[in-house]
Amino acid sequence: MPTNDLRQLAGRLVMIRLFGTALDADTADFIRANRIRGACLFRQNMTDAAQLTRFTSDLKDAMGEHALIALDQEGGAVVRALWVPPPPSAMALGAAGDEPLARGVGAAVARAIRALGFNWNFAPVLDLNNNPRNPVIAERSFGADPTRATALALAWMAGSDSEGVACCVKHFPGHGDTHVDSHRDLPTVDKPLPELERFEFAPFRTAAPHAPAVMTAHIVYPALDADNPATMSRAILHDLLRTQWHYDGVIITDGMDMHAIAHRYDAGDAAVNALRAGADMVMAIGSRDTQERTIAAIAAAIEDGRLPLADVHARLARLDRLARVHPAGAVQYATEDADRALMADAWRRALTARGNPQRPAPGSKVRLVARQDVVSDGVSEAGVPASAIAAMLQSLFDVDLVTFADAETFDWHALPDDGRFTILASTSRRRYGAHARATWTPDLHLALWNPYQALDVAAPALMTYGFAPPALDAVRSWLAGDIEATGQCPVPGF
Repeated sequence: MPTNDLRQLAGRLVMIRLFGTALDADTADFIRANRIRGACLFRQNMTDAAQLTRFTSDLKDAMGEHALIALDQEGGAVVRALWVPPPPSAMALGAAGDEPLARGVGAAVARAIRALGFNWNFAPVLDLNNNPRNPVIAERSFGADPTRATALALAWMAGSDSEGVACCVKHFPGHGDTHVDSHRDLPTVDKPLPELERFEFAPFRTAAPHAPAVMTAHIVYPALDADNPATMSRAILHDLLRTQWHYDGVIITDGMDMHAIAHRYDAGDAAVNALRAGADMVMAIGSRDTQERTIAAIAAAIEDGRLPLADVHARLARLDRLARVHPAGAVQYATEDADRALMADAWRRALTARGNPQRPAPGSKVRLVARQDVVSDGVSEAGVPASAIAAMLQSLFDVDLVTFADAETFDWHALPDDGRFTILASTSRRRYGAHARATWTPDLHLALWNPYQALDVAAPALMTYGFAPPALDAVRSWLAGDIEATGQCPVPGF
């Protein structure tokens, strides 16, 4: 087979990352020359609806009718298009505990992103978060109970599918019980197989007949394969998922630029290993050089038979089917106002109290303590600024704002002893350390991101599972006495 034909076969098995907010001529030529049909867009690719719709339209023109244009629009802190109705996190929906609500949210998310030209959403998360120290999942999980979390995820997926957007459940076979972020290093989940089957695997096994796509985890599971992360493990992708569970949807890798893979393997070798293990598409979201090397390595593996041609065509057929059932291309968005109202209701119903929190009296003097920085961690969007929380509180109280740079050096006892009702607002995913746990004593803790932070501070807490504007609106409504906190935290310890 000619080299160009081999590269074009390889290119159709690759999803790329793009740079900038428009499709430049050089990238369009690269896409057409290699017949690349998959792209994942991130926050830096987006400015507003008009720009993004032009971008996805140009991508579809370059990629052709079987284009797969994807993003991570999970909800909560992991969203990319920030101007559309902000969906609650999975754990917020777990706290609300309402399957029709979860279905409605999944449908609303799909309507918003399909209107922007996307046909593939890397959501929902099926990881069961039973590890309070998990640095990357936390509120992205529906909860810790396999049956309940799976039911909510399936409802969310059904909503998305009803609006024409393919879901992709992740991170198979389970990232919930890790204390390492695979963006930073290679985690291991070292549990006996019966325990994995009873817990981590359960949501994925139940969802397999319904999921259009599954995303792999860059995690080693020694009970199944002590040598390879799941992304490159034939025992996990082929033997377990394809053969034992009879899964016939698309398998896509997580980003191969993540440190768990990129710091241990050559990009081309990793891509070939993942495809030979059973993946259908490799997410080569590194630089152009990485993408070129990935395509060249896959083409070489097809040519020398390590990736048999029949298997390649089977992969292409699954990808074609996904795109055919969920075509790319923007459609009219006629339900934005209704979707905003739905999302706001979901955020309100998620609001969860811990330890009998008390409201300050209307008009009373309040001191707000919050972090100075709200930077993104590379997975989630940046948190809410302390000034925004202060502005919300100022509509109800006389507010004094105090910010800190480092929780482990901030001296709580240096705050004035002037009778102000003190509110701590937690605006990052990071858990608090020993210093804060031992010395911080707010009257009320607003856990506006990671609910596990409510376990770190000896104070009554109000948990939102996210920091989007409607989450802050829900907090304000509670503080004003207009609503109660009716959510139930869906993980142990609360």
